[in-house]
Amino acid sequence: MTEDIGMEAAAALDAKMERHLVAQRAIADVVREWDERRAAGDVTEVVYANTLFEVAKEEEAARLRIVEHQPRDERESMLKLAYFAAYLFATRRSLKTEEMEAVIRSADSIA
Repeated sequence: MTEDIGMEAAAALDAKMERHLVAQRAIADVVREWDERRAAGDVTEVVYANTLFEVAKEEEAARLRIVEHQPRDERESMLKLAYFAAYLFATRRSLKTEEMEAVIRSADSIA
């Protein structure tokens, strides 16, 4: 029974991570497409900025779902930490202070 709950939680975390990856790919696709359209003079800077803002909001929402996810066991906690380590390394970005604290707190609650 508890194995089933752990597997459901891991599947939920996997789904959240997949949605975040999809949102990141969408940003790259939008930037590529809209850079070409902007260069061709098809869109204004304001339309371009608004479009980027919308996809960035989607990425942020997907990332925050992972930040707020409460791991149910050590394996899931390590998966969450590994995901964020890979995310930070790959994007060369940082999390907001409150996001980093939430990730660390969730890992500490398992230890």
